[in-house]
Amino acid sequence: MNVLRALDVGQQVALLFLFVFGLLVLATVFAYVWSSRATASLQQQERLTRDLRTLWIGSIVFWLAWISGPVGATLLFGVISFLALREIITLAPTRRGDHRSLILAFFVVLPLQYVLVANRSSEIFSVFIPVYVFFAIPVISALAGDPHRFLERNAKIQWAIMVCVFGLSHAPALLLLEFEGFEGRGAFLLFFLVVVVTAAQIAQQLASRWLRRRPVARRIDRWFSLRGWLIGAGSAALVGAALFWVTPLKPSQALALAFIAGGAGTLGAFVLKALKRDAGVHPWGELSAVTGAVGLLDRLAPLCFAAPVFFHSVRWYFDLRV
Repeated sequence: MNVLRALDVGQQVALLFLFVFGLLVLATVFAYVWSSRATASLQQQERLTRDLRTLWIGSIVFWLAWISGPVGATLLFGVISFLALREIITLAPTRRGDHRSLILAFFVVLPLQYVLVANRSSEIFSVFIPVYVFFAIPVISALAGDPHRFLERNAKIQWAIMVCVFGLSHAPALLLLEFEGFEGRGAFLLFFLVVVVTAAQIAQQLASRWLRRRPVARRIDRWFSLRGWLIGAGSAALVGAALFWVTPLKPSQALALAFIAGGAGTLGAFVLKALKRDAGVHPWGELSAVTGAVGLLDRLAPLCFAAPVFFHSVRWYFDLRV
């Protein structure tokens, strides 16, 4: 630990990525050996390959976000938000009267939100979408003169912006938080968030399959149960407490914040499953040929919900200013 603390910020973050990519290489080799055995079904091989590919892409994006600096990271997450917003809008039927609202969402609201993040305007980007945009979208839609299912159409657009833009924009905002004695190490906070959210998802899914199923909403997800959610959030808390040393948090603080972030992330994934059921989609990729959906939201949903909860919990608890 003394050796690690003696390294400068760049060396510490580089060592972090060396560790992450080393684990991915080992996991890929293990997956290749396991899938080559006759015991592995084709469906299991495809699922494992898809999950590994997602982890590789996510890790590379995380690495690119760090080497490009806060501004580059903000731009990178902005592009991801654009793709996620496009994916969710393709599954929410719209009318000609929504075109102005969609143009506002994609080409005004989204870039402006990330500009506010990059400029460290935390007091503004925290309320820009929940307050100003929520009033602006129905006004723009009403000016189009189409009252058919007006409330439903506007709610879909507002909710899509809230999840894909507002929620996800808080991930690069973590890079801008400055703790005394922890300057320039925002990448560790983002790493901490991603790891605990992933741990919660994996633990919740495994627990829901091993335990006797008591789903809270069978028509949305046959596997999601209260016990599974508690195990997932609890696992995230334990992982967070074990990783406290990469953050400015104390073990008890890391435990509590990881529980909050992990719990919020699993609930986010559950909510997105409700959206998929409403759209008649099981995996997002089922409609890829028609809508362009590529399953990005399946991977981003936990982070979209957990990022703002974690960001504001940390900022308010420590009374930080971005």
